[in-house]
Amino acid sequence: MTKLRVFIFLLTILIVGILGFSLILYANGYRLNKSRELVANGLLVANSDPSGAQIIIDGKLNSATNSTITLPLGSYNVKIKKEGYLEWQKQIDISQGVVTEIDASLFPQAVSLNPITFAGSINPTISPDYSKIVYSDSTGIWVVETINLPIGFNSGPTKITDFVPDSNTTWQWSPDSKQILISTKASHYLLNISSTTPSSQLTDVTSSLNKILVSWETLKSNQLDSLLSKLPQELQLTFKSKTKDISFSPDQTKILYTATASGTIQSGLIKALPGSSTQKQTRSIEKNHYYVFDIKEDRNFEITDVAGPIYWFASSRNLIIPQKDKIVICDYDNTNKQTVYAGSYVFPNAFPTPNTNRIFVLTNLGAVKAAPNLYSLNLR
Repeated sequence: MTKLRVFIFLLTILIVGILGFSLILYANGYRLNKSRELVANGLLVANSDPSGAQIIIDGKLNSATNSTITLPLGSYNVKIKKEGYLEWQKQIDISQGVVTEIDASLFPQAVSLNPITFAGSINPTISPDYSKIVYSDSTGIWVVETINLPIGFNSGPTKITDFVPDSNTTWQWSPDSKQILISTKASHYLLNISSTTPSSQLTDVTSSLNKILVSWETLKSNQLDSLLSKLPQELQLTFKSKTKDISFSPDQTKILYTATASGTIQSGLIKALPGSSTQKQTRSIEKNHYYVFDIKEDRNFEITDVAGPIYWFASSRNLIIPQKDKIVICDYDNTNKQTVYAGSYVFPNAFPTPNTNRIFVLTNLGAVKAAPNLYSLNLR
């Protein structure tokens, strides 16, 4: 009886040891391959928007998004395909015991256009929060919401004044997207977009213009300081001294910027995350070049083929790059440059919205003598 108990005890220890060792191997990415050999693996989590797309790895159909796939270590060509949508593709490195995640934004092969304005749209200008566009026509100055409003709410343009600007009139948004400063050769007017101000009631603010602009610059500086405060001091100094046109992604995890001088984005100040992007990055920056810095993953990517302004797409994973003959949306790491619109439009007037289902574009649809209007370019 004693020998039996000893045997059971030793057998239990052996079984527990084997199970524990197996769990350790499993947790470190080891799996049995088709030849029943134990090999190291990593995990690929493949997501797409919209979901239900095919995952093709090295030319072979593997699964459908959104799913988790076990793969041996190595580099793979991953394609995400869905009928009616442009193909997404990227070279992905799989490391032992590491979960690598991809999020593919898919855009339709054929987009539709819906008119937003009908009487022409002159000098459309996007607000800092991407939620509104101000423009003028022959009857005054208007503001249109870019967000998708619920049924029953007015989503059409709203006239904020019947003042008709001439070709020398300009305007700019306040940092909080609540006011518009209209500037003519002789006067300056400050309008609240929440109300309509007849031209007869416009008040010239030229005497307080400097005070207004200083307060706006202070507000912008404070907003930027607050956002940059999440970075290590060394990186804060670099962004404040060697960059301009800083724009945070909607989820505030990435920074789009233009370098004003040569320099280096110092590495190692932010702890690297397992499964971080393996796409080619550059830590050296050059004057007048465009870059995106990923705060969470401590990666810096140069954005190329830029002909005008760049905007964040609402997903925070993509950039909108207007070009002279087309509108491109690409991943923030400068890969997957997709032409979402190749028709006639007034460059560089393509604008983001707070929604992933559309952007705005200024076009006359090729009618040379017609005034251009704002259209919604539908991406879903």
